Amino acid sequence: MRILGLDIGDRTIGIAVCDPLGLTAQGITTIKRKSIVIDIEEIDKICKKYNVESFVSGLPKNMNGTIGPQGEKVQRFCEKLRETLNLEVKMWDERLTTVAANRVMLEGDLSRSKRKKIVDKIAATFILQGYLDSLGTRL
Repeated sequence: MRILGLDIGDRTIGIAVCDPLGLTAQGITTIKRKSIVIDIEEIDKICKKYNVESFVSGLPKNMNGTIGPQGEKVQRFCEKLRETLNLEVKMWDERLTTVAANRVMLEGDLSRSKRKKIVDKIAATFILQGYLDSLGTRL
């Protein structure tokens, strides 16, 4: 069971994948957004490389739990992804994942320029790991 985790933003998409047992998430790359067609083609290549069976996308919500304009953009992208690749896409509340990713990188003493390059990949890892943990597959 390979699941791809996505942190979808306006400029980039952070990508993480779980191990074959579905226990741990690892960040693998960040895609620079070009167009919805090209973005989905890039994701499809990654899906084929890792034999992905489904997706978990972070859903940006407001702190009060409502879905704003950014969340609606992500939902539209995920619907197109589901239609194009014919794979299940689950939405996962991503509130504070970018904050957590930045905190971890600060604790690791990464420079600002290094943090900027990998924050979306780390956020995708947090999204996917949160989802995996919710499944109760931990030993």
